[in-house]
Amino acid sequence: MHIDVQGRGPALILLHGWGLHGGVFAPLCRQLGAHFTLYNVDLPGHGRSSHLPVPASLDAWATAVLDEVPAGLWLGWSLGGLVAQRAAQLAPAQVRGLVSIASSPCFVRHAGWSHGIEPTVLAGFTGHLQQHYAQTVDRFLALDLMTLPGGQQAAADLRDALLAVGRPSDAALATGGQLLLDSDLRQQLPDLRMPSLWLAGQRDRLVTPAAMAAAASLAPQARQLTVPGTGHAPFLGDTAAIARAVLDFQRQCTG
Repeated sequence: MHIDVQGRGPALILLHGWGLHGGVFAPLCRQLGAHFTLYNVDLPGHGRSSHLPVPASLDAWATAVLDEVPAGLWLGWSLGGLVAQRAAQLAPAQVRGLVSIASSPCFVRHAGWSHGIEPTVLAGFTGHLQQHYAQTVDRFLALDLMTLPGGQQAAADLRDALLAVGRPSDAALATGGQLLLDSDLRQQLPDLRMPSLWLAGQRDRLVTPAAMAAAASLAPQARQLTVPGTGHAPFLGDTAAIARAVLDFQRQCTG
Protein backbone atom coordinates (compact mmCIF):
# COMPACT_ATOMS: atom_id res chain seq x y z
CA MET A 1 0.00 0.00 0.00
CA HIS A 2 1.39 3.42 -0.92
CA ILE A 3 1.82 5.66 2.13
CA ASP A 4 3.40 9.10 1.85
CA VAL A 5 5.24 9.86 5.11
CA GLN A 6 6.19 13.46 5.86
CA GLY A 7 6.50 15.93 8.71
CA ARG A 8 7.55 15.39 12.29
CA GLY A 9 5.86 14.80 15.59
CA PRO A 10 3.21 12.31 16.75
CA ALA A 11 1.69 10.05 14.10
CA LEU A 12 -1.40 11.20 12.21
CA ILE A 13 -2.87 8.68 9.78
CA LEU A 14 -4.87 10.24 6.91
CA LEU A 15 -7.51 8.26 4.98
CA HIS A 16 -9.03 9.83 1.86
CA GLY A 17 -12.49 9.43 0.39
CA TRP A 18 -13.95 7.17 -2.27
CA GLY A 19 -12.50 7.46 -5.76
CA LEU A 20 -9.64 9.83 -4.88
CA HIS A 21 -6.27 9.35 -3.15
CA GLY A 22 -4.11 10.90 -0.46
CA GLY A 23 -3.20 13.83 -2.70
CA VAL A 24 -6.54 15.43 -1.89
CA PHE A 25 -5.13 16.22 1.57
CA ALA A 26 -2.24 18.29 0.16
CA PRO A 27 -3.53 21.65 1.52
CA LEU A 28 -4.12 20.13 4.97
CA CYS A 29 -0.73 18.39 4.98
CA ARG A 30 1.01 21.72 4.37
CA GLN A 31 -0.54 23.08 7.57
CA LEU A 32 -0.09 19.98 9.76
CA GLY A 33 3.34 18.73 8.68
CA ALA A 34 5.11 20.88 11.27
CA HIS A 35 3.05 19.28 14.06
CA PHE A 36 2.67 15.61 13.06
CA THR A 37 4.40 12.83 11.23
CA LEU A 38 1.77 12.35 8.52
CA TYR A 39 1.01 8.90 7.14
CA ASN A 40 -1.03 9.79 4.06
CA VAL A 41 -2.48 6.52 2.79
CA ASP A 42 -3.64 5.60 -0.69
CA LEU A 43 -6.33 3.03 0.04
CA PRO A 44 -6.36 -0.26 -1.93
CA GLY A 45 -7.27 0.28 -5.57
CA HIS A 46 -6.81 4.07 -5.29
CA GLY A 47 -3.99 6.37 -6.38
CA ARG A 48 -0.57 4.77 -6.17
CA SER A 49 -2.19 1.70 -4.59
CA SER A 50 -4.40 1.16 -7.65
CA HIS A 51 -2.52 -2.05 -8.49
CA LEU A 52 -3.53 -3.71 -5.23
CA PRO A 53 -6.44 -6.14 -4.85
CA VAL A 54 -9.46 -4.45 -3.30
CA PRO A 55 -10.75 -6.10 -0.11
CA ALA A 56 -14.42 -7.01 -0.11
CA SER A 57 -15.27 -6.00 3.47
CA LEU A 58 -14.86 -2.90 5.61
CA ASP A 59 -13.05 -5.00 8.23
CA ALA A 60 -10.50 -6.03 5.60
CA TRP A 61 -9.94 -2.43 4.49
CA ALA A 62 -9.38 -1.36 8.11
CA THR A 63 -7.04 -4.28 8.81
CA ALA A 64 -5.03 -3.57 5.66
CA VAL A 65 -4.27 -0.06 6.95
CA LEU A 66 -3.71 -1.15 10.56
CA ASP A 67 -1.05 -3.59 9.35
CA GLU A 68 1.03 -0.80 7.77
CA VAL A 69 0.86 2.22 10.09
CA PRO A 70 1.98 2.93 13.67
CA ALA A 71 -0.25 3.79 16.58
CA GLY A 72 -1.47 7.36 16.50
CA LEU A 73 -4.30 9.72 15.75
CA TRP A 74 -6.48 8.71 12.79
CA LEU A 75 -8.24 11.16 10.47
CA GLY A 76 -10.68 9.80 7.90
CA TRP A 77 -12.79 11.67 5.38
CA SER A 78 -16.00 10.26 3.84
CA LEU A 79 -15.30 6.59 2.95
CA GLY A 80 -11.95 6.93 4.71
CA GLY A 81 -13.84 7.97 7.81
CA LEU A 82 -15.76 4.69 7.78
CA VAL A 83 -12.45 2.81 7.51
CA ALA A 84 -11.03 4.84 10.40
CA GLN A 85 -14.13 4.25 12.54
CA ARG A 86 -13.89 0.52 11.97
CA ALA A 87 -10.17 0.50 12.71
CA ALA A 88 -10.89 2.29 16.00
CA GLN A 89 -13.36 -0.44 16.91
CA LEU A 90 -11.03 -3.29 15.91
CA ALA A 91 -7.77 -1.95 17.37
CA PRO A 92 -8.40 0.68 20.07
CA ALA A 93 -4.81 0.48 21.33
CA GLN A 94 -3.56 1.54 17.90
CA VAL A 95 -6.12 4.29 17.23
CA ARG A 96 -5.47 6.80 20.00
CA GLY A 97 -7.94 9.37 18.73
CA LEU A 98 -10.45 9.45 15.89
CA VAL A 99 -11.22 12.44 13.65
CA SER A 100 -14.13 11.76 11.32
CA ILE A 101 -14.63 14.39 8.60
CA ALA A 102 -17.96 14.34 6.76
CA SER A 103 -18.31 10.66 7.60
CA SER A 104 -21.16 9.35 9.71
CA PRO A 105 -21.44 5.70 10.78
CA CYS A 106 -24.19 5.13 8.21
CA PHE A 107 -24.40 6.96 4.87
CA VAL A 108 -27.85 5.77 3.78
CA ARG A 109 -31.30 6.25 5.27
CA HIS A 110 -32.78 3.50 7.42
CA ALA A 111 -35.68 3.14 9.82
CA GLY A 112 -34.56 5.01 12.91
CA TRP A 113 -31.80 6.84 11.01
CA SER A 114 -33.09 9.76 8.96
CA HIS A 115 -29.66 11.32 8.45
CA GLY A 116 -28.54 9.34 5.40
CA ILE A 117 -29.31 9.72 1.72
CA GLU A 118 -31.56 7.49 -0.34
CA PRO A 119 -29.76 4.33 -1.54
CA THR A 120 -30.87 4.99 -5.12
CA VAL A 121 -29.13 8.39 -5.06
CA LEU A 122 -25.87 6.84 -3.91
CA ALA A 123 -26.13 4.05 -6.47
CA GLY A 124 -26.64 6.62 -9.21
CA PHE A 125 -23.57 8.51 -8.10
CA THR A 126 -21.56 5.28 -8.25
CA GLY A 127 -22.49 4.82 -11.90
CA HIS A 128 -21.66 8.42 -12.77
CA LEU A 129 -18.27 8.21 -11.08
CA GLN A 130 -17.41 5.04 -12.98
CA GLN A 131 -18.47 6.43 -16.36
CA HIS A 132 -17.42 10.08 -16.04
CA TYR A 133 -14.57 10.06 -13.58
CA ALA A 134 -12.72 13.27 -14.54
CA GLN A 135 -15.93 15.32 -14.79
CA THR A 136 -17.07 14.08 -11.38
CA VAL A 137 -13.75 15.11 -9.80
CA ASP A 138 -14.10 18.55 -11.46
CA ARG A 139 -17.58 19.02 -10.06
CA PHE A 140 -16.58 17.87 -6.60
CA LEU A 141 -13.65 20.31 -6.37
CA ALA A 142 -15.73 23.16 -7.71
CA LEU A 143 -18.33 22.73 -4.96
CA ASP A 144 -15.74 23.30 -2.23
CA LEU A 145 -13.21 25.65 -3.81
CA MET A 146 -14.80 27.90 -6.44
CA THR A 147 -16.28 30.38 -3.94
CA LEU A 148 -12.88 31.01 -2.28
CA PRO A 149 -10.45 33.78 -3.31
CA GLY A 150 -8.25 32.15 -5.94
CA GLY A 151 -10.48 29.09 -5.78
CA GLN A 152 -10.71 28.54 -9.52
CA GLN A 153 -6.96 28.21 -9.88
CA ALA A 154 -6.71 26.13 -6.70
CA ALA A 155 -9.36 23.75 -8.03
CA ALA A 156 -7.57 23.44 -11.37
CA ASP A 157 -4.20 22.79 -9.71
CA LEU A 158 -5.59 20.18 -7.34
CA ARG A 159 -7.56 18.52 -10.15
CA ASP A 160 -4.42 18.19 -12.25
CA ALA A 161 -2.49 16.74 -9.32
CA LEU A 162 -5.23 14.22 -8.53
CA LEU A 163 -5.73 13.08 -12.12
CA ALA A 164 -1.99 12.85 -12.81
CA VAL A 165 -1.80 9.87 -10.48
CA GLY A 166 -4.50 8.09 -12.46
CA ARG A 167 -8.03 6.96 -11.79
CA PRO A 168 -8.82 4.24 -9.25
CA SER A 169 -9.40 0.69 -10.36
CA ASP A 170 -12.91 -0.35 -11.38
CA ALA A 171 -12.95 -2.71 -8.39
CA ALA A 172 -12.15 0.18 -6.02
CA LEU A 173 -15.01 2.28 -7.40
CA ALA A 174 -17.51 -0.56 -7.28
CA THR A 175 -16.49 -1.90 -3.88
CA GLY A 176 -16.16 1.56 -2.31
CA GLY A 177 -19.67 2.44 -3.43
CA GLN A 178 -21.00 -0.82 -2.03
CA LEU A 179 -19.31 -0.19 1.33
CA LEU A 180 -20.99 3.21 1.53
CA LEU A 181 -24.34 1.53 0.82
CA ASP A 182 -23.92 -1.37 3.23
CA SER A 183 -21.92 -0.09 6.21
CA ASP A 184 -23.71 0.71 9.45
CA LEU A 185 -21.46 1.19 12.49
CA ARG A 186 -23.98 2.87 14.78
CA GLN A 187 -24.25 0.00 17.24
CA GLN A 188 -20.49 -0.07 17.81
CA LEU A 189 -20.02 3.66 18.49
CA PRO A 190 -20.99 3.53 22.20
CA ASP A 191 -18.04 1.17 22.74
CA LEU A 192 -15.36 3.49 21.35
CA ARG A 193 -12.55 3.73 23.90
CA MET A 194 -10.78 6.81 22.56
CA PRO A 195 -11.79 10.47 22.14
CA SER A 196 -13.44 11.31 18.84
CA LEU A 197 -14.05 14.50 16.86
CA TRP A 198 -16.82 14.70 14.25
CA LEU A 199 -16.28 17.52 11.74
CA ALA A 200 -19.07 18.56 9.37
CA GLY A 201 -19.32 21.01 6.50
CA GLN A 202 -22.23 23.40 6.91
CA ARG A 203 -23.32 23.01 3.26
CA ASP A 204 -22.75 19.25 3.03
CA ARG A 205 -25.86 17.47 1.77
CA LEU A 206 -24.31 14.01 1.58
CA VAL A 207 -23.31 13.80 5.25
CA THR A 208 -25.17 16.64 6.92
CA PRO A 209 -24.18 18.41 10.14
CA ALA A 210 -27.22 16.74 11.73
CA ALA A 211 -25.79 13.33 10.80
CA MET A 212 -22.45 14.20 12.36
CA ALA A 213 -24.11 15.51 15.51
CA ALA A 214 -26.15 12.31 15.76
CA ALA A 215 -22.98 10.24 15.38
CA ALA A 216 -21.20 12.21 18.09
CA SER A 217 -24.16 11.70 20.42
CA LEU A 218 -23.63 7.92 20.16
CA ALA A 219 -19.94 7.93 21.08
CA PRO A 220 -18.36 8.59 24.47
CA GLN A 221 -15.68 11.31 24.72
CA ALA A 222 -17.01 12.83 21.49
CA ARG A 223 -17.17 16.41 20.21
CA GLN A 224 -18.86 17.71 17.07
CA LEU A 225 -17.95 20.82 15.11
CA THR A 226 -19.55 22.30 12.00
CA VAL A 227 -17.33 24.44 9.77
CA PRO A 228 -19.28 27.38 8.30
CA GLY A 229 -19.43 27.84 4.55
CA THR A 230 -17.95 24.47 3.64
CA GLY A 231 -19.31 21.41 1.87
CA HIS A 232 -18.44 17.72 1.80
CA ALA A 233 -14.69 18.43 1.93
CA PRO A 234 -14.38 21.09 4.65
CA PHE A 235 -10.59 20.58 4.75
CA LEU A 236 -10.57 22.19 1.27
CA GLY A 237 -13.20 24.85 1.93
CA ASP A 238 -11.53 26.06 5.15
CA THR A 239 -8.22 24.28 5.60
CA ALA A 240 -7.10 26.50 8.47
CA ALA A 241 -10.23 25.77 10.53
CA ILE A 242 -9.79 22.02 10.11
CA ALA A 243 -6.09 22.22 10.99
CA ARG A 244 -6.89 24.18 14.16
CA ALA A 245 -9.57 21.68 15.14
CA VAL A 246 -7.20 18.74 14.65
CA LEU A 247 -4.46 20.41 16.69
CA ASP A 248 -6.89 21.27 19.50
CA PHE A 249 -8.15 17.68 19.46
CA GLN A 250 -4.62 16.27 19.57
CA ARG A 251 -3.96 18.31 22.72
CA GLN A 252 -7.16 16.86 24.22
CA CYS A 253 -6.00 13.33 23.42
CA THR A 254 -2.57 13.81 25.00
CA GLY A 255 -3.67 16.06 27.86
